Amino acid sequence: MAFNRGVRIARLSILDLAPVTEGSTPADALHNTLDLARHAERLGYTRFWLAEHHNMTGIGSAATAVVIGYVAGGTKTIRVGAGGIMLPNHSPLVIAEQFGTLESLYPGRIDLGLGRAPGTDQRTLLALRRTPMSADSFPQDVLELQALLGPVREGQWLRAVPGSGLQVPIWILGSSLFGAQLAAELGLPYSFASHFSPGALMPALETYRTLFTPSAQLDRPYAMAGVNAFAAATDEEARRHFTSVQQSITNRLRGAPGRLPPPIDDIERYWTPPEKVEVSARLACSFVGSPATVREGLTEFIERTRVDEVMIVSAIYDHAARLRSYEIVANEFLGSD
Repeated sequence: MAFNRGVRIARLSILDLAPVTEGSTPADALHNTLDLARHAERLGYTRFWLAEHHNMTGIGSAATAVVIGYVAGGTKTIRVGAGGIMLPNHSPLVIAEQFGTLESLYPGRIDLGLGRAPGTDQRTLLALRRTPMSADSFPQDVLELQALLGPVREGQWLRAVPGSGLQVPIWILGSSLFGAQLAAELGLPYSFASHFSPGALMPALETYRTLFTPSAQLDRPYAMAGVNAFAAATDEEARRHFTSVQQSITNRLRGAPGRLPPPIDDIERYWTPPEKVEVSARLACSFVGSPATVREGLTEFIERTRVDEVMIVSAIYDHAARLRSYEIVANEFLGSD
């Protein structure tokens, strides 16, 4: 836990989707992801997570376990993990083997965040050979995965090799009360996706803390929340960088998702008033501006939510500007120079 100017500050981490920008390739995105992870390690961020999404031309982290191995192999100390693996898309045994392998290669540095959503649309879900009903077994699948990563029990015939006994830390991810309740019941750390779905943030945190039951993994509630941070030298520059993600979400609402677009000077000319309302609601947990502006907003968020950790998302088109944004946040909250 770090402190800055007498204000309680949570640990800071990064969620990266390996954004594929207009005019670039997925290979470019993955190389930038590793560069960002090394940058984050030097700055003192706690963990670097990647997320599973499928059939999205603007996201390069679909093969999440593979990318985690790439990032972990190119860094030394920062924790690397999934934020998350969409468990209904997979057999728990396969995930136990994948993350058991990662833990064997990079011991003490791997996290496994689990989500219930498919991370894609319904047609792509069928291409994954899953059905919408797959999510119904999520709680049971989490328990099965825990058992596969836990100590081998007498008479146990099914083992994850590697995986058994490695006890990779499991997190529950969510944007509703369901995940909060499950994380509390199982005594697992909980991460709320307020960076894109902030509506139920406060009720979910309250539910998680109220219902939490200690477990072998965790003796007290541990909550993390995702936020968007776009920091630059001036408020104006930061707001311009922010237009890339504003355009991106607007395009999704229009049924035309794609690669992350370059920033524009006037977002008001891009979206309609109803689109502005919807996109702004989804991005309500966003801190955009100069170092002082971001510090003020993020400090208020931490004090209001009392989260133990904040996961920063910065979908900035220009890679150098993205590195600088994370550096500014670290300077304000982690004491980096």
